[in-house]
Amino acid sequence: MVTGISVVIPNYNGIHLFKHTLDTVAEALQNTGKPSEIIVVDDCSTDASVAYLQQHYPNIKLLHNSVNSGFSVTANKGIKAAVYDKVLLLNSDVKLTPDYFSNQYKYFDKPDTFGVMGRIVGWDDDKIQDGAKFPYYHGSKIKTSGNYLLKDEKLMQEGLFSMYLSGANAFIDKEKFLLIGGFNEIFSPFYVEDYELSLRAWRLGFKCYYDYNSVCRHQVSTSIKSKSKKKYVSAIYDRNKMFLHAIHLEGVQRMLWYLQLIPEALIRVVTFRWHYLKSLSMFLNSSGLVVQSRQDFNDKAKKLKSRKSLQEIKSFILGNIKGERVTL
Repeated sequence: MVTGISVVIPNYNGIHLFKHTLDTVAEALQNTGKPSEIIVVDDCSTDASVAYLQQHYPNIKLLHNSVNSGFSVTANKGIKAAVYDKVLLLNSDVKLTPDYFSNQYKYFDKPDTFGVMGRIVGWDDDKIQDGAKFPYYHGSKIKTSGNYLLKDEKLMQEGLFSMYLSGANAFIDKEKFLLIGGFNEIFSPFYVEDYELSLRAWRLGFKCYYDYNSVCRHQVSTSIKSKSKKKYVSAIYDRNKMFLHAIHLEGVQRMLWYLQLIPEALIRVVTFRWHYLKSLSMFLNSSGLVVQSRQDFNDKAKKLKSRKSLQEIKSFILGNIKGERVTL
């Protein structure tokens, strides 16, 4: 695989963002002195994204989905098409600082590094939106939100372990990404797929990092809200959380989680949150895909001779936190 950097940007109706983001990406890549490319994968945008890119950024590699497919499918397509060995998966609403990559490469000196994410701050301010991802569980439930930093910035100079890499700015080893199977497309159209990918990487013997010194800027406005109603988005999110648990929980913990679905469904009914029943229905109707995902993971675990539990990963990350944790 050729040494260099490919930046893969999934796009849906992002024409209003390009003039703010793409030049910052090009500048950051130029400052690395490494061969590079920018790939935009358009997910059937209904705005003029494709024409705009063809006119104003002819050097960008532009790929198209034949049907609107969601994040996992779009990201997989772009990463598989990438020429270079390192890939930055970047949201279309993220700007890079000029030296963004300067601290990223050191993590790949370690042979078991899957990837690293940078510090995400506001588009127009320095308020931190994403820290390193904290391994947080409530009973048998996996919590997919929660960040941490250390009060002493000196302790973060060599990076922090992160439970997962945000899909907004995940700098990954392409070979390892393909080795573990890429994004699981069961999670389409959106949400939780980045957590599941990173959890799979951890369980298969790789590590994910957070680099405090690599800064990018994120605009808090999402195309998901513009094309999907709130209830639909909530239903997909809850369904995908169910997928995450069903794929990765094991033994007694998995059994308890399934039993927990019954009272949770009843509580949602009593509180008139009907979308949860839709989530549960979609989840149960996809049981065959869950079984296949578990089998795929089992096959890879045997091949790579690694099958870490969630508790092992949690203990490892917590054991490496030195100093006082700050929850964002």
